[in-house]
Amino acid sequence: MKSHYLLFASFFALFFACQKKYDLPSIAKNTDWKSRTILPYPQNLTGNPDSGFYFLTNGAYLGSGIPYDLMKKRVERNREKFAHKSGLASEYGFAIFETIQGVEVMNGTCFSCHAGKVNGNVILGLGNSLNDNQTNLTFPAKLMNWRVRKKYKNDSMTIAAFEDFGNYFKLMAPYIHTENPGVNPAARIAEACMRYRNPVDLSYTSESQYDVREYNLASDIPALWHMQKKNALYYTAVGRGDFTKLLFQASVLGIKDSTAARVAQKKFVHIAAWINSIEPPKYPAKIDFKKAALGKQIFQKKCQGCHGTYDKPETYPNKVISITKIGTDPLYASYGSDSRIVDWYNKSWFAQSNPRSWFEPERGYIAPPLDGIWATAPYLHNGSVPTIYQVLKSNSRPKKWKRSKDSKKYDWEKLGWKYKDKNRGKGVMTYDTTLPGYGNQGHTFADSLSENYRWALVEYLKTL
Repeated sequence: MKSHYLLFASFFALFFACQKKYDLPSIAKNTDWKSRTILPYPQNLTGNPDSGFYFLTNGAYLGSGIPYDLMKKRVERNREKFAHKSGLASEYGFAIFETIQGVEVMNGTCFSCHAGKVNGNVILGLGNSLNDNQTNLTFPAKLMNWRVRKKYKNDSMTIAAFEDFGNYFKLMAPYIHTENPGVNPAARIAEACMRYRNPVDLSYTSESQYDVREYNLASDIPALWHMQKKNALYYTAVGRGDFTKLLFQASVLGIKDSTAARVAQKKFVHIAAWINSIEPPKYPAKIDFKKAALGKQIFQKKCQGCHGTYDKPETYPNKVISITKIGTDPLYASYGSDSRIVDWYNKSWFAQSNPRSWFEPERGYIAPPLDGIWATAPYLHNGSVPTIYQVLKSNSRPKKWKRSKDSKKYDWEKLGWKYKDKNRGKGVMTYDTTLPGYGNQGHTFADSLSENYRWALVEYLKTL
């Protein structure tokens, strides 16, 4: 009898665990459109790039953070990983700043996600695909809150300087780990944080404003230098209107309310100016220009209608391609259309004050510009394909693949990351394309090319 009970209980535990893990949006498998062109929206182009870079690396756009006093010893032991008052570290990923309470705190910068490495070189504006965000941060978030409140319980200024970040870190932590390495949970961070914000004034509320799904979807991080060509942001072109507000969304992690948001958003005019000033990195290795010339002809026939042209003057069509036509994993696009953050955002301070930004989800993915594409591996919106060559030959894509965190493990021939096939298990830095939302299918437009033409196209892409 006891064994039967245990079997019964185990069945239900497994059943509900699976239900929770795969709490997925409905997928629209067919759309009645093939592509849509996103029209431009007037942007504020008056910012100063130098001011923008300084604010990115030293600014208080997150409003609050971990008391620096608590982290000082750790920082001193790992100086190379942090940005300091005395100068910037090579990683750029953390900053120390003073809050409105006059307390020094530490928090991440935009470069914790938007500075990547290739061949040992830091490239600012490149998505950091060497991070592994699979760890669930629920316990670390609770522990951090406990440590700060215990150590500074009689110091109201320090608690106030930490509180906004501490609250949101704890609330968002269960929802922001990823199911694969190299991808980023940025959309989930926004979704998890904003659900505890009053949409009108962005003030903290202990009551959830909407429900979120349990399953964690993530995406590759697009290169920042592409922004200057785009009329909408994010892989699904969901972000419309004023770019400074769209870029500013991460600040909901630590700002107090819409008054603080208004102050920080004005600084993001300068950040947008810096982003618009950066150039894609030039391919640093040898290029066979004769072969590239042939590849250019193929590109003009097969690719430029969606991805644009790269002779001066350059053109970019800003096309969203439907999930039916592109054939890539549809779950991320479906999730964007399904998430209740869309309604919240369009009723919020972001959309209801000038300059406006809003969410307009599409059941498709924007065909990105390809400037500097050689450096932006892995590929597709979910980072499921290690190399450009495999984007152009779909049957060569690995089902499960493992790569190193060493940025020097770069495949200069196929343009992407060197990897090993991994048939079973996950392991560190192992990408599993069988998981929902992380599939490597679709974008089969180059499958019909001969090998000679395919390699010529790879060679041309090196020149962009």
